Amino acid sequence: MPPIISMTKCKACGICADICPTDVLAMKKGIPPKVKYPEECWHCNACVLDCPESAITLRIPLPAMMLYVDAKKDSTGV
Repeated sequence: MPPIISMTKCKACGICADICPTDVLAMKKGIPPKVKYPEECWHCNACVLDCPESAITLRIPLPAMMLYVDAKKDSTGV
């Protein structure tokens, strides 16, 4: 399942496309990114964590949910 990019929040800064380890997002200057290879997404959460506008969300596939850790929570669970 590919990342979902909110076109209303996205400022087309390009950080998500630069940070993606699998080159899932295609970016042209001044235009919000498009998901180029949705099946290649590792669901690593890098684009979500590094987006300054919080414009990206991930839909985690069910098998991966067993291993998924929400990086926004600290070690106390808060």
